[in-house]
Amino acid sequence: MALALAVLTASGMLSLVSPGTAEAASAASACSGRKAKTLTFSTGVVRVYRRSGYVCAVTVPKRPGVRQWMSVSIRARGGRPVVDKGLFSKRAGPVTVHAGRRQVWIQGAVGRGSVSSGWIRC
Repeated sequence: MALALAVLTASGMLSLVSPGTAEAASAASACSGRKAKTLTFSTGVVRVYRRSGYVCAVTVPKRPGVRQWMSVSIRARGGRPVVDKGLFSKRAGPVTVHAGRRQVWIQGAVGRGSVSSGWIRC
């Protein structure tokens, strides 16, 4: 009886989570650290996190659940870009680079929409 009550309570709590909250939690769990930047564009958002000299990014679509072309990349100045691209339904990434104190260039895309940061310091 107690087990059945616990299962019903847990399923009720899960139904209270809105899709936007679940999407943000999914992106946050993919990268550790503090959120450093958010790059928005017409079809999605790139969330950038920083921790101990490492920079991590994920691209999240505005309409998750549908398989569509997505990409995310980070390039530390003087280094090569780290890229994740393909057909995804929830997110592209995470991708992580060690930037130290160097600037980074971040790019993300969902479908035909895209964003490019230029050289920035996170």
